[in-house]
Amino acid sequence: MLNDEQLERYARHIVIKEVGQEGQQKLIDSKILVIGAGGLGSPALMYLASAGVGTIGIADSDCVDLSNLQRQIIHSNSDIGIPKVISARNTIKAMNPDVKVNTYYTTVDESNIMDLIKDYDFILDCTDNFRTKFLINDSCVLSGKPFTHAGILRFEGQIMTYIPQKSPCYRCIFGNPPPPDTVPTVKQVGVIGAVCGTIGTLQAIEAIKYILGTGDLLSGYLLTFNALTMDFRKIKFPNKNNNCSVCNKDGL
Repeated sequence: MLNDEQLERYARHIVIKEVGQEGQQKLIDSKILVIGAGGLGSPALMYLASAGVGTIGIADSDCVDLSNLQRQIIHSNSDIGIPKVISARNTIKAMNPDVKVNTYYTTVDESNIMDLIKDYDFILDCTDNFRTKFLINDSCVLSGKPFTHAGILRFEGQIMTYIPQKSPCYRCIFGNPPPPDTVPTVKQVGVIGAVCGTIGTLQAIEAIKYILGTGDLLSGYLLTFNALTMDFRKIKFPNKNNNCSVCNKDGL
C-alpha cells in the first residue's frame, strides 16, 4: 500500500494505465543490479532510482576522476577521488531516500559474480569491456537471470535484452570475445556523453518494463543507434543458436 508521500512522488506513474498503484508497488518491491557506474550506469541508475525501484545494487571497482564527468552524470566535481559506487549511492539517496542501495566496490569476476546476481530480479550490463560482458551473459544465462546489455562508442550505441528460455543470449549472437586490442575502446576513440545517456536510459526502460510486465522488450533483437544520422535500427535475431556453448548447457 503506497503512503501519501509515495502517491505524490510517483503520481505521473500512477496515472499511466500500464503502471497504476499496482505497478508502482512492483517497482518498489523489485531488486535491480547495475554492473558499472560509468557512462551507461549513470543515467540508468538515476532513472531506476527516480522510478522507485526499491533496491538497487551497484557494482564497480573504479574511483571518480575528472575525465569521467563529461558523460558520467551521476558523479560531480566534489566526488573526484572517491569510489563510484559511493558517489552514485549518495546521488541516489539525495534524489530518493526511500531506495535501498547496496554497493559492491569490487571488480566483477568469476569469483564473485554468481553471488552478486543471485538476489536480484534483473541485471544491467553497463560495463565497458568484452571480458566482463561475456561473463555477465554467461552467469545470467546459467542462473536464469534476465539482463540487458549495452555498448557505446563515439556517436553510436547498441542494446539488447536477454530473457531466460525465451531469447538468444549475447554469446549466441557474438560468439566469443574479440582478440585483445582488435576493437577500439572509449578511452582510445571517445564517446559523446549524450549517447551514453540515450542508451543507458533505454536500459532503465527495459528493466522497468520487465518488472511491470508490460510492453515489448528487446528480447531477440539488437537495437542500434547512430547519433550522427539519428537512425535507430532494430535487428531481429534467430530464435536459437544450437552452437551456443552457454545456452546448450542451460538446456535451451
